[in-house]
Amino acid sequence: MPRVENLLSEIQSREAGSTAKKSWNPQNCGEIDIRIAADGAWFHEGRPFQRASLVKLFSTVLRKESDGEFYLLTPAEKLRIQVDDAPFVVTQMEQIFEKEQSTLLFTTNIGEQVIADVHHPIRVEFDHATGEPRPYIHCRDNLDALINRTVYMELVSIGELFEKDGNQHLGVSSQGVQFDLGSVEE
Repeated sequence: MPRVENLLSEIQSREAGSTAKKSWNPQNCGEIDIRIAADGAWFHEGRPFQRASLVKLFSTVLRKESDGEFYLLTPAEKLRIQVDDAPFVVTQMEQIFEKEQSTLLFTTNIGEQVIADVHHPIRVEFDHATGEPRPYIHCRDNLDALINRTVYMELVSIGELFEKDGNQHLGVSSQGVQFDLGSVEE
């Protein structure tokens, strides 16, 4: 089985477990003093988590709900936490070519892998104050990962120009889907 098919199968298996959690509907039990900083670091009562395994465990029960808030969710409890930006940060990217098709594989700060496709789109927002790009990829459970600057520069370096609404844009393709990285200013 080709590598991309294996990766897609692994990701789909992980997401199937995530789908089961969507049926969980516990009562809101308030807040817990956990914060995920913009750089992806996790804190409890102001102190950083020391064990990566604990962060990974908590990340499996993290969900963003329709109210825009982030919760740690179990079948019995629902606790709100604070997230400064996105809960995850993309730290690595690999471009894989198979069957004349590009696949972009991203790895987050917790070791989770996601392939950019129709269900996991890349989007770029721009900071209103600075004009700086803020690129994200959708992971799961309404959760996104901020694409760090190094990986974003890799995306830009493999990007190709295309026309949109009469303007030149830079984009990348993965799994047959084109993602717009933004307008190219002359």
